Amino acid sequence: MITLGIETSCDETSAAVVKDGKKVLANEVASSLKFHQKYGGVIPEIASRLQLETITEVTRSALQDARVKLKDIGLISVTSGPGLLGSLLVGISFAKALSLSLDIPLLGVNHVYSHFYANFLNRENIRLPFVALVVSGGHTSLFYLKDFDKIELLGSTHDDACGEAFDKVAKILNLGYPGGPPIEKLALKGDPKSIKFNCSVSKSSLDFSFSGIKTAVLYCVKNKKISASKKQDICASFQEAVVDTLVKKAVLACKLKKVNQLLLGGGVVVNNYLRKKFTQAAHDYNLKCYFPAKEFCMDNAAMVAGLGTRLFKKGHQSDLYLNLDLD
Repeated sequence: MITLGIETSCDETSAAVVKDGKKVLANEVASSLKFHQKYGGVIPEIASRLQLETITEVTRSALQDARVKLKDIGLISVTSGPGLLGSLLVGISFAKALSLSLDIPLLGVNHVYSHFYANFLNRENIRLPFVALVVSGGHTSLFYLKDFDKIELLGSTHDDACGEAFDKVAKILNLGYPGGPPIEKLALKGDPKSIKFNCSVSKSSLDFSFSGIKTAVLYCVKNKKISASKKQDICASFQEAVVDTLVKKAVLACKLKKVNQLLLGGGVVVNNYLRKKFTQAAHDYNLKCYFPAKEFCMDNAAMVAGLGTRLFKKGHQSDLYLNLDLD
């Protein structure tokens, strides 16, 4: 079965062609990041306008790269939420138009769930059940999966998502946007034990809170002249505290659910230090830890097409009344 995936939840416009839910034939992504950088964050109006302008060409390019035609498509899988309202409308409207005009089945899928499904792309050896951790700019959540349509939310963030915390700390340190890459780069030269940062304690042992550590960084630099070496130490210590929290809670979730498979997904998972720490934890606690290929960590339509295929084969399908879901 060949599925066309459409992803427009935030600032990317992506279309992908995936065979049998796993084999990626093409994955095209057009990002509007450079238009948002001077504002220090994503401007929804800019994102949706550029998606409206590029979605047709991005889809055409994906079909050409995959060497398939629209008549070969058996399913159109589109992100229906969560995300930015205007951006989601672009993708859903485009997918509906293709579905109606070509009489191709349509299915709306959850963007967050798609992130952990990215681990299944071009890979064969993952089995259910498992615990999944999604770490991105908008979401930090732990899930337990018995099946792709039997998903239990174990914990989530009460305030800033992990990626947001990186962005805000980078802004405090004048490192630009997005904040993850420059913080990771400076952290390589810093001492992660030099400053004792802690993430806020949450009521549930599997929930997250990152607003407190962001504020701690702010007070650490407020009204002070920060040297280059000090800035490196702050980045290293901040990154250490955040990643340590993610590791501890993910390992705890695996213990509570008595599973030995942990899947990670989301943009923050491109961080090499995070991958190193989770790999070490997996070894220490006898877990199998999986990361998506880095190209599938950021928002992309291949993961949307893959998850859509799995759900469609289980009998799930949307109609032309498909609406966006911002939650």
